[in-house]
Amino acid sequence: MTTPEPTTARPWGLLFVAVCLVAINMRMTITGVGPLLEQIAADQGVSPAVLGGLASVPLLAWALVSPLAHGLSVRLGLSRTVTWSLVALMIGTVWRSIPGGPLALWLGTALIGAALAVGNVLLPAVIRRDFSDRVPLVMGVYTALLGGLGAVSAGVVVPISHLDAGSGELGWRVALLTTGALIPVALVVWIAATRAPRVPQQPASPLLEATPALAGAAARSGRAIWRDPVAWWVGVYMGLQAALFYMISTWLAPIATTAGRSPVEAGIESMLYQIVAIGGSLLVPLLYRGRLKRILPALIPAIIAGAFAGFVLTPDTPLPWILLGGCASGASLSISLLFMAVKAPDHASASALSGMAQSVGYLIAATGPIAFGAVHEASGEWLAPLALLLAVGLAQLIAGAVLGRDRLVFERP
Repeated sequence: MTTPEPTTARPWGLLFVAVCLVAINMRMTITGVGPLLEQIAADQGVSPAVLGGLASVPLLAWALVSPLAHGLSVRLGLSRTVTWSLVALMIGTVWRSIPGGPLALWLGTALIGAALAVGNVLLPAVIRRDFSDRVPLVMGVYTALLGGLGAVSAGVVVPISHLDAGSGELGWRVALLTTGALIPVALVVWIAATRAPRVPQQPASPLLEATPALAGAAARSGRAIWRDPVAWWVGVYMGLQAALFYMISTWLAPIATTAGRSPVEAGIESMLYQIVAIGGSLLVPLLYRGRLKRILPALIPAIIAGAFAGFVLTPDTPLPWILLGGCASGASLSISLLFMAVKAPDHASASALSGMAQSVGYLIAATGPIAFGAVHEASGEWLAPLALLLAVGLAQLIAGAVLGRDRLVFERP
């Protein structure tokens, strides 16, 4: 057997900054839409209900475009595809803010969703490729930035829209445009980082070397991934964790108001749940090691479901359940994305796995809040939808127990 030649890598410091800047832009452009829906509806002369589907456009785009991202990366290269996704994200952000009728708003949002789908899929592969010995740490920071800056965007767009511009308020178009203010910065730093001179490093596994055989395998893996049982478990885990998150984040405030708290208090509780999730994401690199690697994926959904049950059943003491559930929710997303890197033997397989798992995952996730609301409407109380959520948590626990085994995609049992 021949010894692999020393491979090369870019200095990881600049690339880490670039990954962080890309992560910042992966949610800001979409989380700002919801708080501005009433302003947008009033300006467009329609009801907010008509525009409710606008928030679902990115999720639909993620489900449809995610499987295509791996093929694009095979043809264009991983770094170049991320570059073009940032360009598309910038164009979409400007497009939806152009004055005029609703067409630009909807088409711009669709382009934003497609661009984000590519970024969502390929960033775990980038982390697998360029941070192979720091994957949990970098993935934890990446996930924390996704949630944290998304929450910031949702909190600042309304105040920005009401700022005095001299001739009137800035309005929703400018507010939405500001959610993409950091995209040019991310684009410049990303190009600089991915074009930086490579430096020698220790010999790598043959799986990580850039060879014609690996390129061919990358092209084939995009189709083969759909037949791999480990990949399906990763997709199911991703979808169930997202379903739990969207069910809880959508219905936490209505449950709180039913318990007698004011809409302002309920909104604060919902925001706190998402802010605490940032800490949970950062805890994963510390916990995902040793024996905990096997049990953590199954333990976390049990904590989320149990905390939500506590929130529903003991409404007078919401804070402990919000803190516990929010922290576990952030950890759940971080582990879902981490699986897309650590369950793949190389970055090409990680790209294919990420595209497949996120497509499956977001299709599953889209049904969560709808099913929860339908069960609540049919029953008229919160116990029946709580039972639904507990069932989803149990299913994620089972998927987590399966994925706790040391088995990779494309690996024979």
